[in-house]
Amino acid sequence: MAQRKKSLLIGINYVGSKHELKGCHADIDNIAEFLSYRGYSNNHRDRVILSDNPMVAPDSPYYPSGHNILAAMDWLVSEPGCTLFFHYSGHGGQVEDVDSNRSTGLDDSLVPVDFEYKGQLSSTLLHQHLVTRMAPGCTLFVLMDCCHSGSAIELPYVYRSDADGQISMMDNLRKGAQLVGEAQGLIQGGFNFNKMGEARELFAGATSFFHGLKHMGEQEEEGLQNGEFVGQYGSENKMVTMFSGCRDDQTSADANIAGRSTGAMTWAFLQIMRSGETPTYAQTLQMTRQLLDQSNYTQIPQLSSGLDIDLESIPLVL
Repeated sequence: MAQRKKSLLIGINYVGSKHELKGCHADIDNIAEFLSYRGYSNNHRDRVILSDNPMVAPDSPYYPSGHNILAAMDWLVSEPGCTLFFHYSGHGGQVEDVDSNRSTGLDDSLVPVDFEYKGQLSSTLLHQHLVTRMAPGCTLFVLMDCCHSGSAIELPYVYRSDADGQISMMDNLRKGAQLVGEAQGLIQGGFNFNKMGEARELFAGATSFFHGLKHMGEQEEEGLQNGEFVGQYGSENKMVTMFSGCRDDQTSADANIAGRSTGAMTWAFLQIMRSGETPTYAQTLQMTRQLLDQSNYTQIPQLSSGLDIDLESIPLVL
């Protein structure tokens, strides 16, 4: 029996403000069309779209305020046994880290339309609503087309392709995560001096792995260098995968391609998905980087996951 498919699409142009974008409404229209082709229903029971399109009233539940965004996320992940898709196109930012799991002291954030009055939505909050609260038996795919989005929902495994198509960090990150997991397992088994000493050694070994992660000459990525999310979320074992348009320290382009406004990441992802083939996760990451490079965008897309998956062999089936 096929799983029920649900989707949540959010596009914010910040209409009439000094922060206005151009392509976010078009992004969710394009994603909606693509999802319909892939078997996702467009009725209100299965798909929720939040937008600041002038036709959406500010008091509507479909207006992308912070409250409505979190409520829609809770709706998306509330039922067991579903295939879930979440797309966000809008501004991304960074806010003060609230739970001290970032070496930079900054969380990635999404920027609701009412952010000037109600604030932004931190990556810690997003993880709680999208991942921790996700019902059993679900899978969630996330596409983030915004600035500062590399670890926007704080998933423990993060991968990046370099300009030559080489995906970094898989082996080192896996080993570091294994060491963290072994250390936590020792502690959970009960405390004694021998166990605490062994656990400290394992944690120290994991830390050395994470400190050693480099990105082919690029800046070391937030969310990886100390294994922050592996230690905090590595035991959740949720099948959540996310493609983000850039690293935590980068911006993501609001582009004009073939005379149409669009987010560069959304455009690149749809180009690949519409090719008629079913690429693996690794191939999708590599081709997305290649398309953005060929179009002279400097942003570096990333793939993150809640599980240690085999990127090379698992096809990206939505």
